[in-house]
Amino acid sequence: MSELAKLLRQQSAFTSIVQNGKPYCKLDFTVANNDLLTRDLSETVDFSNYVFNEMLSESRFNGIGGYGEDRVIYRHRKHFTADAEKPRSIHLGVDIWAEVGTPLYAPLDATVHSFAFNDHYGDYGPTIILTHELGGITFFTLYGHLSLTSLEGLHKGKTIHAGERFAAIGPYPENGDWPPHLHFQIIGDMGSYQGDFPGVCNAADRDYYLNLCPDPELILRTGY
Repeated sequence: MSELAKLLRQQSAFTSIVQNGKPYCKLDFTVANNDLLTRDLSETVDFSNYVFNEMLSESRFNGIGGYGEDRVIYRHRKHFTADAEKPRSIHLGVDIWAEVGTPLYAPLDATVHSFAFNDHYGDYGPTIILTHELGGITFFTLYGHLSLTSLEGLHKGKTIHAGERFAAIGPYPENGDWPPHLHFQIIGDMGSYQGDFPGVCNAADRDYYLNLCPDPELILRTGY
């Protein structure tokens, strides 16, 4: 376990990022989900209907899951298969599937590290990265698939307080053309990235990235 993971585990609590009061339902996007092998979900509207109407029982739940998951759903998106020798399928964050416009709150005090509109099919869409300092350790959290309005009024170094509403889940296609959800990821070292960071890696790089990006449940604490 990394030092960052140990530090996060020691904290008593964090502010909930999603506060809509709905219970959580774990979703599976691996080969274990037979639906993914038999359905054509290439159209985002069909994918969204499948997630919210079927998997989440007419949106009665928030969907959650995906950390370290080897996902089938990336096989049909060029954003993840452009490098034929190293296709990416290992998910490095947690997705929270919730309705468009769902407010998002900072889990702890932060400043804005960077932000961007990653406007490519299958990408993050509007993205915000926050910097945090805790117990002498600096780390980062990434929020992807946001609304474009979430980027308004931001600047590097802007203070975001714990519990402050700072963004919202965005609609497709502006969110990277996905069913509405938040991609939430913890990052130990941003390197030179600005407004972006890999959220999916090749299987050969799995251990490296999962050490760099510990389980978001350390902050979310949803019990899924």
